[in-house]
Amino acid sequence: MSYLMGIDVGTTSVKCVLFDQKGRVMASRNSEYELSMPQPDFVEVQAETYWNATKDSLARVLNESRIDSKDISGIGISSQGESFVALGKDGRPLGRVIVWLDNRSKEEARLIDDEFGVDNIYGITGQNEVIPTWTATKILWMKRNEPSLFERVHKYLLLQDYMTYRLTGEFATEYSMVCSSLLFDISHRKWWSEILDFISISEDQLPELKPSGTPVGNVAPEAAKETGLHTRSTVSTGAYDQAANAVGAGNIKSGVITETTGGALAVIATLDQVLLDPMRRIPCHHHAVGGKYFLQPWCQTAGTVLKWYRDTFGLSEIEAAKRMGVDPYDLLMLEASKVPLGSDGLILLPHFMGAASPEFNPDAKGVLFGLRLYHGHGHVIRAIIESIAYMLRRNVELLEGLGVKIEEVRSTGGAARSSLWNQVKADVLQKPILTVHTEETAALGVAMLAGLATKTFDSLELAAESMVSTKEKFSPLKANAGLYDRQYKKYIKLYASVENLF
Repeated sequence: MSYLMGIDVGTTSVKCVLFDQKGRVMASRNSEYELSMPQPDFVEVQAETYWNATKDSLARVLNESRIDSKDISGIGISSQGESFVALGKDGRPLGRVIVWLDNRSKEEARLIDDEFGVDNIYGITGQNEVIPTWTATKILWMKRNEPSLFERVHKYLLLQDYMTYRLTGEFATEYSMVCSSLLFDISHRKWWSEILDFISISEDQLPELKPSGTPVGNVAPEAAKETGLHTRSTVSTGAYDQAANAVGAGNIKSGVITETTGGALAVIATLDQVLLDPMRRIPCHHHAVGGKYFLQPWCQTAGTVLKWYRDTFGLSEIEAAKRMGVDPYDLLMLEASKVPLGSDGLILLPHFMGAASPEFNPDAKGVLFGLRLYHGHGHVIRAIIESIAYMLRRNVELLEGLGVKIEEVRSTGGAARSSLWNQVKADVLQKPILTVHTEETAALGVAMLAGLATKTFDSLELAAESMVSTKEKFSPLKANAGLYDRQYKKYIKLYASVENLF
């Protein structure tokens, strides 16, 4: 049997996961790194840091699995969006990777907005706002602030592209990765020539555009020597991390959405064609699935609210969990399970870092409403859980209002481990919630794409049938619909009532 490797390069760590053709994890290892913030609004990482972390994780995976590296037929890479590095003619970085969190290019974002107009930009790129996160704004910053370096750039590579280059020596990217660069025309699947002209770069300075799941090249001899991989292994185009996560959860056709409740909340709704919101509330991306697209509502705070509560008010659970050898979150969930649904009237607005979709209010704050002397520890925990379900429902209703049909929701992220949380979501949405066996869904997604590139599977659908399996299904309880409908309406009304106070 041949095996497939998924490499997921995140904001603060890289994870390498080796799968068999049934989607079973043979070995998985994670390596962390630090972000450098040399001055306000600057966030950078040395490019070699990512490479060294990947080598470390790969070495440990190969050692743990005891699988001959020549039996790894394909390798796929997922990464954070927007982070990029500029290379000179010698193929070496001219500076550090500018991370997506970096906000140095606020003025350049304004210049691009003034030149093209946000409505025009949305129609071409699918990005519904012009902010300094996007790669084009930072390249323009380089032109205006570091002109001598700008003149020396041979290639601009997003992080996934750079890792592909280090493994193969080839310059290639794919559609889902470049969507939020502002450099890509999502409808025509080509570089947007007008913005390239405006920021004074050429297509020759960008990697070759390919669909996801396309062969790029075999592992180069030097990379094989450094990593322990074999030159027989094929590296394929991968996917933007949220697209990869959707593929790894089996969200590859319309009617299915993925919700990821980690620190933040991200929703992926698969589409058969480009769909733009007339009110320009949410972005549209090209999917890693051939010919498909997705809408991506997101919210800054979700699981991080529960983490805040655990770290601030759950010290007794943390200590008890250490003694018992369990996860502190399990003890928090146990407390929440003792409380009636609806938290005895307690409602939380979970906007601890402002509100994104669909309120889009950076000034929004967290609000705990309805406290009485009767309420205790478990009530607050359950109110947090239910608030994320209400926030998810708001975004599901936003999608349905745009004509998106939603038959089931696949849940990933840390919250998907909680049966209580999954059932609350199912009851609030009145839609089935499904979880999947593999938690490393982004790595699985790009491993599946590597399986497509190596012809291990004839289609992504066949790859999903073989490698993605559902773990549990949480069916909505109709008996709970009425109470949650009333609480949800109060949640909506509460935000409207306090919005002007923020």
